[in-house]
Amino acid sequence: MLAVNGSIPGPVIRVHKGDTMYVNVHNQGYYGVTIHWHGVKQPRNPWSDGTDYITQCPIEPGSNFTYEVIFSTEEGTLWWHAHSDWTRVGVHGAIVIFPAIGTTYPFPKPDDEEIIILGSLYSGNLKSSLDEDLHSGIDLPHSVAYTINGEPGDLCPCSKETTYRWMVEYGKTYLVRLVNAAVSADLFFAVAQHNLTVVGTDAHYTKPINTSYIMISPGQTMDILLTTNQSLGHYYIAARQFWSQDAPAVFYDPVNATMILQYKGNYTIPSSPTFPSNLPFYKDLRSAITFTNLFKSLANKDYPVNVPLNITTRMFITLSMGGIIFHNLTSTLEAKASSANNISWSNPTTDVLLAYYRNISGVYTTDFPDQPPSYFNFTGDDFPYTLTELGTKVKVLNYNEAVEMVFQSTNLVEGAGLHPMHLHGHSFYVVGSGPGIYDNATDPKSFNLVDPVEVNTFGVPKEGWLAIRFVANNPGVWFWHCHLDRHMTWGMSSVFIVKNGDTTETSIRKPPPQLPLCKASFRLRLENIDGLDQGKENEPIFS
Repeated sequence: MLAVNGSIPGPVIRVHKGDTMYVNVHNQGYYGVTIHWHGVKQPRNPWSDGTDYITQCPIEPGSNFTYEVIFSTEEGTLWWHAHSDWTRVGVHGAIVIFPAIGTTYPFPKPDDEEIIILGSLYSGNLKSSLDEDLHSGIDLPHSVAYTINGEPGDLCPCSKETTYRWMVEYGKTYLVRLVNAAVSADLFFAVAQHNLTVVGTDAHYTKPINTSYIMISPGQTMDILLTTNQSLGHYYIAARQFWSQDAPAVFYDPVNATMILQYKGNYTIPSSPTFPSNLPFYKDLRSAITFTNLFKSLANKDYPVNVPLNITTRMFITLSMGGIIFHNLTSTLEAKASSANNISWSNPTTDVLLAYYRNISGVYTTDFPDQPPSYFNFTGDDFPYTLTELGTKVKVLNYNEAVEMVFQSTNLVEGAGLHPMHLHGHSFYVVGSGPGIYDNATDPKSFNLVDPVEVNTFGVPKEGWLAIRFVANNPGVWFWHCHLDRHMTWGMSSVFIVKNGDTTETSIRKPPPQLPLCKASFRLRLENIDGLDQGKENEPIFS
């Protein structure tokens, strides 16, 4: 796996609210890479968002690129990761955003803190396996284990001697900064015999949530208070996959990742740490939904909410699994696909941002639909195999547009599952969610417009819906997608282009010098199923 500065996870970045940071990325690997600063809004600066073929082309082997990372309203825990292929399996790390100098937390200052990053482990060369699976069109790689701070843990022979241990003192309160960096898995998380208090998510503070377990989706971060008030001893901290899909259970990863919370002091070392009995089981949908529904913003004078009320753009987005047909000169391939409103995103051969900024035609179209092509019983069980449309379709928003998006999960191809949707360049308010099919007449009556949680990533319930609102006040090109990389790779994503405002302060900044040059995109690798490049540079090679 590609790694950063020789470690997995990579280095922790620590800043204060409102700081600006410069990061020079040198690519010493053998394939292109980009780095995304997940949850950092980057006001007016999409050039450093780090999304391959959306805001830049990959940093090629042997070259480098300097990112300017601009922090604004974020406070708490975020993370950084590669945003090219599945390279983020090894290229990721935490971002700690302390309160602005002279201010403090909205809760008693903890005695210490600990960073816990949940990840994935794959066998063999994941890059090669992914490319091969894309060409076969059948499936994509599955992990062989999950990790905590780079180690599968005490229950796996390969890391029994190197299990991550956290040394704590009795009677202290610790701030746990939790990141789900797993490639394609929602995870339950618990600490044996210790309760948890969630006080923030996605670098926004929340009303305290007292709980015995966590459910965290890929891309999400959480700030959690833990008080060490149990008998001196060793306690497992464990993570287990939450499998929300209808596909056979053989496809999920049954390995429980563990680390050990170890009290300092004099006591008899137990033969084995205590395992968290309250860790939900793999398909415990009720526990997942119960926890997810607890989140609310502080919504006070120090941390106000600004939920848009006068909506000017409404979108209803169906999230589905399906198939897609590729043709070339010698063969035809029917491959798995995922979609938003029946459109499977296709990466262009140059990045969308540069094409937009320089008015280059033929790179994308501006006809991403606000509605699905047809309405039906989205959560039913009797649907035929569905083909999706491949396209590089974006949605253009005016500056300061007030947007409401309702995501509807569907059960096409038995693909119903939780979809953690992530929006770049903005945060959004989760104003409502529920089971079944969204009812535009009745469901808005239950929207929370008083203290909805503000996030950058949140899960659309299995066979249910999620309503979000945000103001498009950050000019640029911004990706939105399912953060299960399997679904993102298959096309469950699209792009917002937010137009400039009327002033320099509300317009995209000029591009930095020495932007990475563009070579063949992910789409070309996917379409070129017989390995022959019969096309011209920067043009699709198959119809």
